[in-house]
Amino acid sequence: MSEKNIEELLKREEEFHDDWADNEKIEDIDPVAFFESMASFENKYIISKMGDLNGKKILDVGAGLGESSVYFAMKGATVYYNDISPKMGEFAKKLADLHNVELEYLIQPVEKLEMHKNEFDFIHCANLMHHVPVEDHDFWLKSMYESLKDDGALFTWDPLKYNPVINVYRRMAMDVRTIDEMPLGFDILKKYKKYFSKVEHKENWFLTNLIFIYYFVIKRYSPNKVRYWKQIYKEDPKSIGWWFKPLIAIDKVLMKIPLLNYMAWTITIYAKK
Repeated sequence: MSEKNIEELLKREEEFHDDWADNEKIEDIDPVAFFESMASFENKYIISKMGDLNGKKILDVGAGLGESSVYFAMKGATVYYNDISPKMGEFAKKLADLHNVELEYLIQPVEKLEMHKNEFDFIHCANLMHHVPVEDHDFWLKSMYESLKDDGALFTWDPLKYNPVINVYRRMAMDVRTIDEMPLGFDILKKYKKYFSKVEHKENWFLTNLIFIYYFVIKRYSPNKVRYWKQIYKEDPKSIGWWFKPLIAIDKVLMKIPLLNYMAWTITIYAKK
């Protein structure tokens, strides 16, 4: 991608996320639920791999509203919040203040960050990799690798591109996502393995994807007004009803079946230096 096209993409991303931040309310954001709710599958996996965060140094790339950065800080980590959007950064600052934690703020595209080598214990990137142009994947992963300490790890999670039901939803929800997004395929794992000594991945959301139909048909949530992938963290057994919990248990089995995991909604990748 040419330098001009990259700048245009970054500008679109900044404007989109500035507008998103303008339309959120602090009181609606719960960092704990984001990591500990019944539907926070990706984040529970990540925390299980990170272990005790007290004293750890974490770079949170593309951290958006700041739920993850604030949560990590609440657990005792020194957190460097990064996002392309100044207004997202302002929102994250208010969220951090609300929860009485401190963050370091790096407001610029990650491509333009001055990344110091061997600096971080963990790098966390939620729903970011599928915004990175394919031709920049290699450079991006190399930069993350070099910025980690020798025993550090990169954690990413993103949507997969295969499930036809999710792809229908994506075409419906054009107002709440950027035009430059490109869900990942499993071929991305080869790029991680080029740099990292250990790469593990976990897929989530198969039968549990019925929550999308529940939101659209039963709850009547407009996919262009309610971000379904944010709404799920607000659910608990009482709000969602009895039907969802059995699907979680069944998915844990189904996602271990080869090829069936291609129909998952998300892939979470743990890459150890």
